[in-house]
Amino acid sequence: MSMSEGVQALELRGLTKVFGKPAVDRLDLTVRSGELYALLGPNGAGKTTTLRMVAGLLKPDAGTIRVFGHDALADPASAKRLIAWAPDEPMLYDKLSPLEYLEFVAGLWGVDAKVARGRAEELLKWLELWDNRNDRCEGFSRGMKQKAALAGALIHDPKLLILDEPLTGLDASISRQVKDLLQDRVAKGATVILTTHILEVAERLADRIGIIARGKLLAEGTLDELRARAGSENSTLEDVFLRLVDEPAQ
Repeated sequence: MSMSEGVQALELRGLTKVFGKPAVDRLDLTVRSGELYALLGPNGAGKTTTLRMVAGLLKPDAGTIRVFGHDALADPASAKRLIAWAPDEPMLYDKLSPLEYLEFVAGLWGVDAKVARGRAEELLKWLELWDNRNDRCEGFSRGMKQKAALAGALIHDPKLLILDEPLTGLDASISRQVKDLLQDRVAKGATVILTTHILEVAERLADRIGIIARGKLLAEGTLDELRARAGSENSTLEDVFLRLVDEPAQ
């Protein structure tokens, strides 16, 4: 079931975080309910810092964060129930099997054990980890760990899934599984925000794309809208990205 109509999945207003100098600089950003939004930018642009603040892992110095209408700073518990965060490095308990890990994570979220078991089976089969469901995660490849961590992020059926470089280090087959799963989640009404350095992924998957540099949003929109913004109708996303990022700071 989708969230209330008209309520944005994520609204950032004046979001700021300073580490000596601004890492995120009065950022305004809106992500619509039910879309896949790609947040792109060069290294040090503020992407991960922004997403960590949204996920409640980092406190902003200024600004507001609303998740499906919930004030994530005033009422973080309500916002966090709707969010899943998957960092670029998979975080697992290596001595647990995938099934044990998913049962543990589901328990933290208060998911009914029978419901959790059904979701775990569905996710592990989708991600082709079912045959490894009782193996310890410590023996897994990076790709297998990434998939197990993604299953853990999805076990409580989040409305907003935030992924930081989810395809880094994955081979083509595993990348396809992850991309298919994300598209399936969006088709079922979830919202996905991801960062990626693989611009072809954003070009193919994203409904809208935001480009940030120096902690500020430079441009956002569909690929065609970004092409128009960059003044080049037939450019690839890479061409558009480089042109916008190289523009002088306002």
